[in-house]
Amino acid sequence: MPIVLDVSITVAWCLQDEESESADRALDRLESDEAVVPALWWFELRNALVVNERRGRLAETDSVAFLEEMDRLPIRLEERPGSSDLVLALARRHGLTVYDASYLEAGLRHGAPVATLDRKLAAAAEAEGIGTL
Repeated sequence: MPIVLDVSITVAWCLQDEESESADRALDRLESDEAVVPALWWFELRNALVVNERRGRLAETDSVAFLEEMDRLPIRLEERPGSSDLVLALARRHGLTVYDASYLEAGLRHGAPVATLDRKLAAAAEAEGIGTL
């Protein structure tokens, strides 16, 4: 069964001081399953890397190497959500941003848990019955 991978988990793989058991479990899960991510993940990840470069936490070469590692993982980028109406409904129901609701919608559509460090998104995933990793 796939998992839905939030960018907060992905960034934790890159930044040593942000390591977490949840992030480690998600990475271990990718040894046997794929991750599904909304197209937004692609932009969010690169933005997080650039922001951390500006803060002096990463060198540009670190970001490049990390993105190469991500390309080797079984992460499937979805171009668009299954239902934009559902994304909006989930955002409204759980007080999420539309961005976070897109991860939740992917989880519901695939019957997959959401791997996230975001407490609000995790609570919404639990409330919707798909849970978290």
